[in-house]
Amino acid sequence: MTRCDLVIRGGSVFDGTGKPPRRADVGITDGKVAAISAELLPEGVRTIEAAGKWVMPGMLDVHTHYDAEVLGNPGLGESVRHGVTSVVFGNCSLSTVYSEAEDCADMFARVEALPWDAVHSAVKEHKDWDGPHAYTKALAARPLGANVAAFLGHSDMRVAVMGLGRAVDAEARPTDTELNRMRAMLTEALDAGFLGLSTIRSSFSKLEGTRFPTRQLPSTYATWGEYRALNEILRQRDRIHQSTPNLTARAEIARYFAESAGRFRKPLKTTLIAGMDVKADRTTARAATGAAWIANTVGGAAFRWQHLPVPFEVYADGVDLVVFEEFGSGVAALNIRDVMKRGELLADESYRRQFRQDLTKKYGPRVWNRDLYDAQIVSCPDVKVVGKSFGQVADERGIHPADALLDLTVVYGAKLRWRTVIANDREDVLDRLQTSPMLQVGFADSGAHLRNMAFYNFGLRMLERVHQRGFMSLEAAIHRLTGELADWYGLDAGRLAEGARADIAVIDPTGFDGSSSAYAEAPFPGIPGLDRMVNRNDRAVAATIVGGHLLYEYGEFAEGFGTTLHAGTFLAAR
Repeated sequence: MTRCDLVIRGGSVFDGTGKPPRRADVGITDGKVAAISAELLPEGVRTIEAAGKWVMPGMLDVHTHYDAEVLGNPGLGESVRHGVTSVVFGNCSLSTVYSEAEDCADMFARVEALPWDAVHSAVKEHKDWDGPHAYTKALAARPLGANVAAFLGHSDMRVAVMGLGRAVDAEARPTDTELNRMRAMLTEALDAGFLGLSTIRSSFSKLEGTRFPTRQLPSTYATWGEYRALNEILRQRDRIHQSTPNLTARAEIARYFAESAGRFRKPLKTTLIAGMDVKADRTTARAATGAAWIANTVGGAAFRWQHLPVPFEVYADGVDLVVFEEFGSGVAALNIRDVMKRGELLADESYRRQFRQDLTKKYGPRVWNRDLYDAQIVSCPDVKVVGKSFGQVADERGIHPADALLDLTVVYGAKLRWRTVIANDREDVLDRLQTSPMLQVGFADSGAHLRNMAFYNFGLRMLERVHQRGFMSLEAAIHRLTGELADWYGLDAGRLAEGARADIAVIDPTGFDGSSSAYAEAPFPGIPGLDRMVNRNDRAVAATIVGGHLLYEYGEFAEGFGTTLHAGTFLAAR
């Protein structure tokens, strides 16, 4: 055998199909896996010693919002450093394919908690495409780290066809000509290799900017007739509908099941966020998996919930957190973007009465349990409150917990930082969810909510849990993170086999030391002064390889990563 470009020596090789591992050498040449051999391969131009390590297909992150970041920082290093070799963006109705820079910034900034200026400048500076085919070529030409795949965002094309004003007008409907134009745009995107269409129904999803700052995303104003017209194209092409439902109208989820049903027709692949064990309603997880099972087995649907395989821990600066969008007084505060004016509102006693009522309301759908005894202050100029919950502070001051939160926010604003766990806090339930065939591993929201959460290493954390708890086999867990997702999404990824693309992660289990869940921050590339939440467990990833290029080893990126080194590509749906 001729000398390989790269040899991974003596690791436990998992192929991504769910089969048990075998000890083997892996040889890589010209970006492909040239050999997987139980016999010793000759030294490569570069050799990685992998004894005691897991050699597996690179992981997939199927729910990201890297749409703007990939333009200015195409390495996507926060994913690559955690063994992720393929990412999917264009989720939740948001993409940058058709809309102009201002529209994109208005749509992305508030709902995904991204700086408006950053989104605007990224799209304005880099957009040189005029449609899906040119978009995929533009991405593939960039010095990508991870491979990328994409959904077409419904809000994106709705704005391009109707204009932002009409697209967010509850009384406006697309004309027949406009709906036919959207159908043609979706068809063109599928022809270009897009995975499908993403939509959103969530009432939490609001616009930023100066034009329509309190309106919801355009996709939420569409009728189900508009969705059905687009779904029929997806159904015939065996492509995917990704969506975020309206959690304040949970009965509406039955419409997704009905659209996905395939008893007397071809099923529509449908994936929704999120299958979680929600603290505010402990019936949610069982109800979600049970309903999906009925839809799939009785209704012949092709439905999956997206599941985050770790505790859903979120952080807030003052009241800047998406869960405040779920009740009226929270929305009122978030609608005021001026810091001084927001402070005046939060200090007003009539507002506070409503805020207290909203927090203590016992009935109605919710994501956040609104228990301020379960909300810990992690930083504040008043060091006496750090480490305490708002409930504890309230008890010490003889006031209501809501007033403790508002008092501190009025005085310190964004310098008040606190955390809470929304869901997935019970280990046994988390184990059960990760083995459910009704759920797929996703919903990391990578690239969004920069100051609120970080789950870039969700796959490593799942593998660490499996390694320590043994609630499923390691090969099954790796299959869930790789081959299972690649097959469902129709991507050339997730397999480690001779002739396949050499997208590989080498995992060092001795690095599973508990650091994967620790809090960390790092500067956001290209935005001076902005730090974002990240994950740091550099001892766990021995190597990340994309397209045969060794991009990352134990905390260090390859020379030229994200600038001159072209490793990843655009992955078209099969």
